[in-house]
Amino acid sequence: MDTEKSSSSSFEDLTNAEDTKDIRKVAAEAAFGDGDAPTDLGEDKKQAEAEEQLEESEDECDILGNKQLVKRIVKRGSEEAIRPASGNLVTINFTGKMDNGKVVEEEKNFQCHVGDYEVCQGLDMVLPMMKVGEVAQVTMDPRFGYGTIGLKKDNETDFVIPPDSNLTYEIELVDAKYEDFPDLKGFEIRRKYGTRKKERANYFYKRLEFNTAIHLYKRALDFLDTRDGDPDAEFLKEDLELSNSDMQTLLEDRLIVYNNLAMTQIKIAAYDAALKSVEHVLRCQPNNSKALYRKGRILEGKADTQGAIKLLQKVATLEPDNRAVQSDLARLFIKARREEHNEKEMYQKMLGQAKKMEQKTATRQKQPLVDNSKLKLLGYLMGSILIGVAGVAIYRYKY
Repeated sequence: MDTEKSSSSSFEDLTNAEDTKDIRKVAAEAAFGDGDAPTDLGEDKKQAEAEEQLEESEDECDILGNKQLVKRIVKRGSEEAIRPASGNLVTINFTGKMDNGKVVEEEKNFQCHVGDYEVCQGLDMVLPMMKVGEVAQVTMDPRFGYGTIGLKKDNETDFVIPPDSNLTYEIELVDAKYEDFPDLKGFEIRRKYGTRKKERANYFYKRLEFNTAIHLYKRALDFLDTRDGDPDAEFLKEDLELSNSDMQTLLEDRLIVYNNLAMTQIKIAAYDAALKSVEHVLRCQPNNSKALYRKGRILEGKADTQGAIKLLQKVATLEPDNRAVQSDLARLFIKARREEHNEKEMYQKMLGQAKKMEQKTATRQKQPLVDNSKLKLLGYLMGSILIGVAGVAIYRYKY
């Protein structure tokens, strides 16, 4: 085969490309040796095509295998670049578009923690698969974007992203960093992260995505509370750079988060967990009306209506103008009376059944006595008849 044909082959064109991999160089050297023409151009072409397909398969990844979340590499990161792990702080640039090309989201140098739902779920799932410096295109089903609810700005009625919208993002992973304790011991950074997690949790609470909200409230506590959830414990001042006013500020922020966490746990009927959350607040602020109200809701959920009434009565004294509390209190009084009425009816039925049982038992005990008296009367009657007959027979015999 002449060299003219070999010089125009796709194999040589690929080996001269700038992004050619080492494996292609090895294949080219093996094919050409010291500059001689390849002996089998067909095999070389098949090998080049196979390598192309391999690279394409590496560049595009159908993450779930159902085309609902697809990642395609636009620009590769360096071989030495790291991939972020869950909890790492990443810096990203991204632009999100709908199918009609309209840009609906755009951020530059946006920082978030991987796995903390601070971006839409599809991007959060893709981040651990990227390397620093990489640019990727991510197409996602509404399930991994903003779902059937869509996205609105606060206090606005128009949708930024309509419900059930497919989205395509171009995302660049600028940096990824593991934060050690020295990075987190300052007051400003702890409050910044804690507040950010709390606000994101509030966002998911409004969307009725309560399990995600609970996860984020707990993550907020990781930054606002380093004492395993014990409000009575003290920060280690030799470790954390906190003044007394800083500690007080973090305490107040922490109690707000515990209150919100309790309310979210009530929504999924996790009453025992909610009770623990609200007790953290009441231990520090016994007259916190929100905590008392939520504890009342918890006790009602645990079928302790009287306990709930006592707590709401206390809230009513603390907030006499709170109509919601007055309404709930009135409802609980009606519920308590209904429960009391039902309880009385149940006891009456139980007593009525007990009396009937006693009457049946007494009747059964008296029945044999009646039968015995009848037998005795019959015996007396038969005896009298026999005596009379015997007397008549004797009289006739004699006379």
